[in-house]
This record gives sequence, structure tokens and C-alpha cells, in this order.
Amino acid sequence: MKKIINDPDAFVDEALDGILAAHPTMLKAVSDDKRAIARADAPIKGHVGIVTGGGSGHLPLFLGYVGVGLCTAVAVGNVFSSPSAEQILAATRAAHGGAGVLYLYGNYGGDVMNFDLAGELAAGEIETDTVVGIDDVASAPPERSSDRRGVAGLFFAYKCAGAAAEKGASLAEVAATARSAVANTRSMGVGLSPTILPAAGKPTFELGPDEMEIGIGIHGERGVRRGRLESADRIASDLLEKIVADLSLARGDRVAVLVNGLGATPLEELYVLYRQVRQELDRMGVLVRRTYVGEFATSLEMAGASLSVMRLDDELARLLDAPARSPFFRE
Repeated sequence: MKKIINDPDAFVDEALDGILAAHPTMLKAVSDDKRAIARADAPIKGHVGIVTGGGSGHLPLFLGYVGVGLCTAVAVGNVFSSPSAEQILAATRAAHGGAGVLYLYGNYGGDVMNFDLAGELAAGEIETDTVVGIDDVASAPPERSSDRRGVAGLFFAYKCAGAAAEKGASLAEVAATARSAVANTRSMGVGLSPTILPAAGKPTFELGPDEMEIGIGIHGERGVRRGRLESADRIASDLLEKIVADLSLARGDRVAVLVNGLGATPLEELYVLYRQVRQELDRMGVLVRRTYVGEFATSLEMAGASLSVMRLDDELARLLDAPARSPFFRE
């Protein structure tokens, strides 16, 4: 696999240098190693800060959601690796405007460990709370939903929690909003080809030229079914069926839908998937109130897509409608 890189070991730092150079009015480094990055106007006095973080290789997740009406700061790890507790602490201090800080990130072991440690290091200095994204229905059954991974559905939690923080809600209120968004969001993906780690130079998994894997994770974690590549309509129906059942969607429900590309899938193909998803939801009598199609959580150059659905109540719908702006997202 050809890549436009220099030294593979410098890949993350050089990418961050480029992002900071391209967006100096929106982002700033807040640690000497530039692995903690915040909104250029952070901290926002009297407002709750929202700190996220995780491994590189998933842009716009996680760094791409630092901005107005979204997250306040982020800690950036190496490719598919957790940021350190010290980097998370630097992001926490940069985000703290006096009203506390919410940790909002995906459910991965290294991230959980290091965010917990950062919270302990900040104790006595900054009040923190934690909400973890667990939207990937393929990663654990409903009775073990707390073990599920956080994938593209984290976008909805960022958007809603960020809107609540932007309007001056308390830490308890922002955390409650994030928990509501997480509880009402489900995702599932399909992989068509692997990603190549820059430092390793080899695929994270193997798939035949005519194979697909339903339920694959954003690091190449094993899915629930591998088989011959099916049509876009069959794939969309399969993903949606699992999400609808897990979320217990019913006629009259309102939802937001996100069709996400994993890094190497053309936008046209994502719209083909959305076409089928929308037709099936319309037939079910489920009202699609907001739609997002594009790359929201990638896996370097992995080919494939994921579907995320969030059931809306009046408050979540209002927060989703609120303005937001970052280098990677504008609404």
C-alpha cells in the first residue's frame, strides 16, 4: 500500500503540525509535545469543558470535533493507541473554565485506564465526570451493552453535549445530556478491505477480494459475520435491522441518521447505502429528522462504512440543531 508519508514514526506528529498550521484561529497546542490540543479560545470562563481523546488514524474522530458547540480539548495518541494520562491532564487543564470538565470518549481499555488516571491526577484541582461511548451493537450483546465499543455514533454525543455546554449548562447537566445521547444511539459497520498501519506496513486483518465483514470494528476488530460481498441494499438492510431491533425503534419515533465512510469508500457509495436506509425507515413510519453522510470516524484507508442511528426526544433534537463549528465540521 502506497502512503504519502515521511518517517512512519513521525506520521502523527507531522499530521498534527499540519493541522495546527492550517487552522491557527480555531486550534492551539496546549502541551509541549502538541499531543494535547484545545479550541483557540479555551478555556471558556464559566462553561463546562469537554475533553475527548483516543488514538490517531480516525480523523475526524477525535481531534476533528474540537470546536464551538463541540468538544473543548483533545488528547491525541499514536495510531490506534491511547493518549497518555499526562496528555489527557494537559487537555483537562486547558479546557477547565471553572465549571468542571466532562470526559467523553470511546470505550477502549487503554483510553478508559488513562482517562481514569487523568481524572485522579486532576482531583482536588478540577471536578470531572465521565461518559463513555458504547454505540457499536456488534461488539457485545444487549445484556453486556456497557462492554460495547464507541464508534461513529460518538459524533451525536459530541454534538449534543457540546451544545449543552455552549449554552452554559452545569457539569451534571452536560453529562446527563451525553448519557442520553449515548443511550439512544446505535451503530454497526461493514469492512471491505483492511487498513495499513504506517509503522507496521502490513494489513491489520485479511479479507479476500470478494469478501466483506459485517460488524467489523474501527481497528479491524472481528465482526459478527464474514462472507461474499453483497449488494448495497442488502448491506444497508442488514445493518439497519440489527440497529432497529437493538434500539427498539417503532412507528412514530424520530431519529437522526449518520452514514459514515471508513476512509476509502466513495461518497457516492455512502449515498447509495443511505437511499436504502431511508426507504426502509420511511416504510416503518420512523421519521428521519436529520441526516449526516460523509466521513465522521475513519480507519485510515479502510474500505467500508458504518450506520449510526440516534432516537430523538425534544431536547436531543434541539441540541442537535444547535450551531457548531470545527476545522472538520460546520453546521
